[in-house]
Amino acid sequence: MDKKTLKDVELGGKRVVMRVDFNVPIKGGVIGDDTRVRAALPSIRYVLEQGASLVLMSHLGRPKGKGYEADFSLKPVAEHLAKLLEKPVAFAADCLAADAEAAALKPGEILVLENTRFYKEEEAKVKKTDDMTDEELKAKKAELKEKQQAMAKQLASYGEIFVNDAFGTAHRAHASTAVICRYIGTSVAGFLMEKEIRYLGNAVNNPERPFVAILGGAKVSDKLAVVKNLLDKVDTLIIGGGMAYTFLKAQGHDVGKSLCEEDQLDYAREMIAKAKAGGKQFLLPVDNVAADTFDAAAAVQTVGNDIPAGWMALDIGPKTTELYAEAIRGSKTVVWNGPMGCFEMAPFAAGTLGVCRAVADSGATSIIGGGDSVAAVNQSGLAEKMTHISTGGGASLEFLEGKELPGVAALNDK
Repeated sequence: MDKKTLKDVELGGKRVVMRVDFNVPIKGGVIGDDTRVRAALPSIRYVLEQGASLVLMSHLGRPKGKGYEADFSLKPVAEHLAKLLEKPVAFAADCLAADAEAAALKPGEILVLENTRFYKEEEAKVKKTDDMTDEELKAKKAELKEKQQAMAKQLASYGEIFVNDAFGTAHRAHASTAVICRYIGTSVAGFLMEKEIRYLGNAVNNPERPFVAILGGAKVSDKLAVVKNLLDKVDTLIIGGGMAYTFLKAQGHDVGKSLCEEDQLDYAREMIAKAKAGGKQFLLPVDNVAADTFDAAAAVQTVGNDIPAGWMALDIGPKTTELYAEAIRGSKTVVWNGPMGCFEMAPFAAGTLGVCRAVADSGATSIIGGGDSVAAVNQSGLAEKMTHISTGGGASLEFLEGKELPGVAALNDK
């Protein structure tokens, strides 16, 4: 960890601006899962205990960026945070007009800003329309970039120290995640950010071997760079989920109606050859659970590597589950991103749950990528047996690709 963290700065009497990831599911003002809020509590409590005041900012969902939208308000999250902390939490109804509220904070007090994405300059994304010329697009981007810098400067004015504890948005160069660092004296990582970088960084750059990576999910195209980058680092690469059938077809197998990206077949062959040339074990399904329709009530059969015409593979089979479990059992480091099948439907959950049990029982340092992998681990009831469960789906993927994350790069070096 070559970036400064909360422990590297003096906080007493200072006002801290912290970017958190409070992008939680909310329906009718009720939070469905507060995992992300709880994940930020160690950093929040530490700042307050050190005698600083705290301004928290986050996005929630995907509002249009044209002002307040009740469904995406962070007010219910601020109220929930107050219950978790057992202390008052103030709320600013406009993230860019909170000067007075921020200035009034006393040591130990906390203020939550309204959703930063109520302003389009947070993301500064421009969508080209059919009637827009390249010059107009360029001018629009420049205009929005200037507004983004103004937004970042305003957010920075609320404090003296910036803390980024939102790993889930660290791959975005947004006003509140990366651009803000240009306008504030000190920028450091929070405890959650530090933990994410440490686990993922060690796994990718200095793993205890054997190092096994498990990649699943629907599409090869979503994980092109991940496969390529990890093949240089792992001892074994395990492929499951819908993406497996592009690789199987590349080997000459019939895949029926299974997910398959025809435009990625050459890439799949290239990766299989790369693994062989590098002496890496590259595991693909040897049997599959196939269905006649994409439905929990579908007719189901277990087949080999050739999927019958009119059928689609929706999970790895029992022999594959055991093959993968055997590779995982001998590992010292495991990185897992993506389920082995459509685990949300009971007939197609066995492969993902079997791999989950193998990872939990392996004794290896296990890092679970964000998104569906986390949902699968939580569904299995084995989350407590995993070393680290990442809070960032897209960010963890880009980290595994070997990309620099703007929200991390912008922080102060030690």
